[in-house]
Order: sequence, then structure tokens, then C-alpha cells
Amino acid sequence: MTELRREALKIAMPWLVLAGLLIVWEIACVVFSIPEIILPRPSKVFAVFFQRFDILMAYSWDTLWTTMIGFLLAIAGGLLMGLAIGASPFVYSGLYPLLIAFNAIPKVAIVPILMIWVGVGSLPAIITAFAISFFPIVVNVATGLATIEPEMRDVLRSLGATRIEILTKVGIPRAMPYLFASLKVAITLAFIGSVISETVGGNNGIGFLMLSASARNDAPTTFAGLFAIAIMGVLMYAVCAMIEKRMTRWAFRGEIVA
Repeated sequence: MTELRREALKIAMPWLVLAGLLIVWEIACVVFSIPEIILPRPSKVFAVFFQRFDILMAYSWDTLWTTMIGFLLAIAGGLLMGLAIGASPFVYSGLYPLLIAFNAIPKVAIVPILMIWVGVGSLPAIITAFAISFFPIVVNVATGLATIEPEMRDVLRSLGATRIEILTKVGIPRAMPYLFASLKVAITLAFIGSVISETVGGNNGIGFLMLSASARNDAPTTFAGLFAIAIMGVLMYAVCAMIEKRMTRWAFRGEIVA
């Protein structure tokens, strides 16, 4: 019974913390008479969220599909690049410094360039989501491959295993936990990339809605947009975590995986 209570409390903790933060936020707005244009009360934000639910859903859908396309492209490209970097020291020495340099560039700075190249719309958001979520996947996949012990490589070679067999039968399974750890980070970054692009030069998506609302000094709608992004991010993170447990059950030693 004690174990069941602990599990129930563990599940309830995020909701309890969220409820506590919202209550503190609401009380602070009332006690300090904070103007709505600066920080609207949560009750007002939720009222606007449900009043304009259809509009928020339509704009959120635009953001969701552009984010997912960019994220899926980042998975495909990141896997290929990570495998190449992790499998070959020559590819590592040639490409890794360039990847670091590219990742150091603020992605908001490339959105105006993308608008010149591909125009305004969904395509810059897809490319930005891809660019910002690509690097963590590459690094983690390459790290997973690079952590194969030299002794294990020597043993496999002595048994007649080829370099490709070592990569496919040991390296890739070894990299799976690293891959899924990076996916949980990359999906949240992909949302950031999409919203940045929509805010800077988009004509649809939740970022464009928030920008339009802020131009009208409509703070509740702007915060409702933030809540919509947070909900989408948490849901997609949960999907990645669920797939991780299904695909890498062996990595969760000591845990009971449903």
C-alpha cells in the first residue's frame, strides 16, 4: 500500500507543483495589482484559452506539423551524420568542428536569410526546426558509437567480426539510449525553432498569433499561446519517452517498464 501511495504521489507531483505555481501567480497579480498588459492572471489566460480555443487549435496545428516535419528530418539527418562521425575518425575530424561552428550561430539570425531564399511561410519554420534540433541528435549518436570499449572491439575482431558488423550489432544498439535521450531534448528545441521563425517572418502558426496579439497589447492571448506551446511540447516529450521505454527496455535496469 505504501508503494502504491508513493507511485500515486509521484504521478501527482507535477500537477501539484503546477497548481501551486498558478495559485502563487494568481495571488501575486491580485495583491500587487499587476496590470493585465504586463502579466495577466492565470484565470484570465485560461478564460481566453477556452474562449478562443478554435483559433488557438488552428494556429497550433500549423506549428505542430511544421515542427514535426523539421524534427523528423533532423532525426534522419542526425542519424546518418552521427553514424558517419562515430564510425570514422576522419569524418569526425573533418565535420565535427563545422557542426560546432554551425550550432554556435543563433538560429534567429538565419531566419531572415531563409526568408530571402525560400520566402515567407511554413518552409522557413521547417528548416529552422530542423537546424536547431539536428545537432543534439548527431552528438549523442556519435557519442554512443564512440563509447564502445576498445577491448570489446578487439574481442569481436578476434572472432572474425567485420567493422560493419561491429557497428550494426554492437554500436547501433549501444547508441540507442543516447539517441532517445537526444530526441527528448531535440523535440523541445524543434518547437523553439518553429516559433522563432513564425515570430520573425511567418504568416501562420502560434508564433505569428502571439506576435499579432502582442502588437494589440493583448497579453492574455499571448500567454494563452505560450500555454499552447508548452502543452504541445510536453505531449511530444511524453511520446518520445514512451517510445524510448519500448525500444530500449534493456537500458532501464531496476525499473518496471509497463
